[in-house]
Amino acid sequence: MIVILKKGATDAAMESFIRQWKEKGYGVHVSRGEEATILGLLGDTTKLDTESVIADPIVEDVKRVTAPYKMANRAFHPDNTVITVGTGGGAVSFGGDTVPVIAGPCSVESEEQVVAIAKEVKKAGAKLLRGGAFKPRTSPYAFQGLGAQGLAFLKSAKIETGLPIVTELMDVRQLQYFADVDIIQIGARNMQNFDLLKEMGKAGKPILLKRGMAATVKELLMSAEYIMASGNENVILCERGVRTFDSYTRNCLDVSVVPYLHKVSHLPVIIDPSHACGMSWMVPTLAKAAVAAGADGLIIEVHNDPSRALCDGEQSLRPDEFASLMKTLARGAEIEGRSV
Repeated sequence: MIVILKKGATDAAMESFIRQWKEKGYGVHVSRGEEATILGLLGDTTKLDTESVIADPIVEDVKRVTAPYKMANRAFHPDNTVITVGTGGGAVSFGGDTVPVIAGPCSVESEEQVVAIAKEVKKAGAKLLRGGAFKPRTSPYAFQGLGAQGLAFLKSAKIETGLPIVTELMDVRQLQYFADVDIIQIGARNMQNFDLLKEMGKAGKPILLKRGMAATVKELLMSAEYIMASGNENVILCERGVRTFDSYTRNCLDVSVVPYLHKVSHLPVIIDPSHACGMSWMVPTLAKAAVAAGADGLIIEVHNDPSRALCDGEQSLRPDEFASLMKTLARGAEIEGRSV
């Protein structure tokens, strides 16, 4: 249930109203917009009489929210959520007029490798560095990542370039190594690891939440809800392709999810074209489609020697290919009044 307050309602009156409902066992989410202040009542509101709520002198209107996700719902938060990473001239925002690109190797293989790639993608215009240190793989015999050492190499690249780090967390026990990570990625395989999602609510860092390989949009939003309800509202949604009946691509990129999520949710939505198709030659086309659809960012895999990559080389762009793509994306974003 959402409660729209009257213009001019004092902070003291609002605090009194919030305290009243918390004493009744409800959670209260506050959203201050340009046009109105909205309070979201969290809990079982099915038996609440809306007339009793609207009777309060500071209440303008009351509406029921039927969707199971509340805090991620645009009805609770009409304005777009803008998530900013970094400070000063190095600050990067998701959810505004820019389309930040996260780029780097699928896996961190060495300090020399990740530093070299970081320099190349920054020169091309990337705003954040991606790189896997802990790698969830289908086969137990495949390269699983360098772990804590890989995070140390990412830190070196961050020091060299100033690029914020985006990397995946698989287990809460790994969190002790993530002090220098700027955005924690929860991968597709962990999208419904609810205990991990609850812990991310306490992480104190933005969370990049990838859609599961066969997850519905509602399931993605409910996973975001777990994080937000646990105390962290800085969630970036990521579409990375879903499984379908065909296998001509690694996954099927659901571009339509971008405008749909923008309609039903206030959270930023980014696209991962690399995992969506699994083929480097297709990545530029999908990236352009994502920008045209209004995506709030991209995450793209780049490797300086894809044929020798320890993980997903077939979907990784070479630095020169990435640089060319960035120029194209900049022109496409400009048409929509945005920048990359």
